[in-house]
Amino acid sequence: MLKNIEELEHSRIKMTVEIPAEEVAAMEEAVFQEEKGNFVIQGFRKGKAPRKMIEQVYGKGIFLQDAVDRLLREEYPKAYDEAAAKGYDIVTMPEINLVQVESGQALIFEATAVKKPEVQLADYKNLKLDEEKYSTEVTEEEIDAALQEAREGLARIVPADRPVKDGDLIKLDFLGKVDGVAFEGGEAQDYDLTIGSHSFIDGFEEQLIGMSVGETKDIEVTFPEAYHAEELAGKPAVFTCTIKDVKEKELPPLDDEFAEEASEFDTLEEYRADIIRQLQEEKQEKAAKDKKDAYVELLSENTQMDIPEEWILEEAQAEVDNFGQQIASQGVTLDDYLQHSGQTKEDLIASVKEPALKQIKGRLVLEAVAKAENLTVSEEELEKELTAMAEEYGMDVEQIKNAIGQTETDALKEDILRSKALDFLYEVNA
Repeated sequence: MLKNIEELEHSRIKMTVEIPAEEVAAMEEAVFQEEKGNFVIQGFRKGKAPRKMIEQVYGKGIFLQDAVDRLLREEYPKAYDEAAAKGYDIVTMPEINLVQVESGQALIFEATAVKKPEVQLADYKNLKLDEEKYSTEVTEEEIDAALQEAREGLARIVPADRPVKDGDLIKLDFLGKVDGVAFEGGEAQDYDLTIGSHSFIDGFEEQLIGMSVGETKDIEVTFPEAYHAEELAGKPAVFTCTIKDVKEKELPPLDDEFAEEASEFDTLEEYRADIIRQLQEEKQEKAAKDKKDAYVELLSENTQMDIPEEWILEEAQAEVDNFGQQIASQGVTLDDYLQHSGQTKEDLIASVKEPALKQIKGRLVLEAVAKAENLTVSEEELEKELTAMAEEYGMDVEQIKNAIGQTETDALKEDILRSKALDFLYEVNA
């Protein structure tokens, strides 16, 4: 049971836990009963040797270590819950120090962890931003770009009886050599390539511009130092290229007929007005998001809070683990990524420490704002979020509740609360 909580420097606490001798003895006996079949003692059938005989041969504490490991797994969560009931919000995994470990005696251990620090919230109702950075004005260039994108989507591909230009769709044969020797993957016939797509090594596509159908030319390039094929990385190469075909995109004119084909509108004027409306909405949505992020960052910078290093490292480690899971879904292991990028896992963790600290501070200030404003999460708000999750995963709400459990439900409520605090921060400073 939890005997004592001592507050240390930098938002750390040390919990002292004592487990009675009889519970330790009971766990040792349970371990013996499970593992006795693994021991061979001369004169006894396997699994039939008495405990004292096994301890005499293998050492008195042979079952103690496993018993201690199991007791730690069982008892620390209980101590965590007791500490939480006393108002300590623990945010890191504990560092365990065994104080007393001996058969026949109580087990005593200390668990040192980080609790959420005190937050001296700065003035959160008078945050000032440079409004020019968050302009929602739609420019003529943006309108033209949207129309051009729509035209590209309706473009016809037609033959081009002329030399290659940027943007053309060409067909070519090529043979690549390094030091005069062809290499694997460096040859193709009737290869389709869009000039300007940058799907080849830098400089390759540009050197094809100006060539005509039937013309052959040697293209000189250098593979990047970080090229995925190590045997080619950083090496100069020559590609002998022959142009087989040249086509171009024929864009429709900007007129009412184009507007009818590209949209639900009958005239170019109506279509253009709708594009402006969409761009305006997109820019307003982005500006609101960017301003919310900026308010949190500004408030974090002006708020005093002591974030221990181990919390930052644990958060950074979680970020790296999440990244590993993401790339694993694409068939790439974290080890493969690290090898390709020339990093160690420690390098990657170090690189995300600053963003991890920023996330921790952001969560803390939003929680502090929620507390200061007495914001709460209603059952209706929680139910709405659970319903959205159920729809996303094709499940009913009760299935979602059973699947995520109470711990995840509490975490979801915290997310909703921080989101409400973020909305409040935006509205009060807008």
